[in-house]
Amino acid sequence: MAEPAPSAAEAAPPPKSRKKLLLVIAAAVVLLSGAGAGAWFFLGNKPDQAATEGKDGKKDKKGKVVKEEAKPKLPAQFVELDPPFVVNFEPGATARFLQIAVQLMTRDPHMVEFLKANTPIIRNDLLLLFGNRHVEEVATNEGKEALRTAALQTVRKIVDSEGGKGAELEAVYFTSFVMQ
Repeated sequence: MAEPAPSAAEAAPPPKSRKKLLLVIAAAVVLLSGAGAGAWFFLGNKPDQAATEGKDGKKDKKGKVVKEEAKPKLPAQFVELDPPFVVNFEPGATARFLQIAVQLMTRDPHMVEFLKANTPIIRNDLLLLFGNRHVEEVATNEGKEALRTAALQTVRKIVDSEGGKGAELEAVYFTSFVMQ
C-alpha cells in the first residue's frame, strides 16, 4: 500500500507573511510585558518611606514603625483688627495718608482668643510698621505683598514674645487698602 501523497497546502512551507506576523506578535507580547513590569516597579506598592527610614512614626510593641494619621485641617478663623489703621505719609508725598483694614488668619480656636487678648500690642506694632513706609514702597503690588509679609512676621513675633505659638498664625490679609 502506498501512502497518500501530501496535499499541496500541507507540503508547502507557511507563507513568509505568517512568520512575520508571529514574530511581530511575539515582540509585542515581550514589549507589553516589559512595560507592565516597569509600571508595577515604579508605580506599584512601594514601602512607606517613614517605615524604611525609621523616622516620623511611632513604634508598636513589636518595634515596627506605625504611620501616624494626619490630623484633619480645621476651618480658617479670622480675627479682624477693627477699626482700620490710618497713617500719614511724609509731607510732600503724592499721597497724604494710608488706610488699611487687617484680618489675621489662624485655624486654632485658642489662637483666636489669644490674638483678641493681645490686640492692643498687635495694633501698636502694626501702626508703627505701617507708619514707617513711604508712598513708593506700598504703591506697587510687590510693595503691598512685602508689607503684608512684614506684618505677618511682626504679629508672629508678638505672639511668640507673649507666650503663644507664632507659627499657628497662618496669614495676615489686607481687606482694604486705600491711599489718598
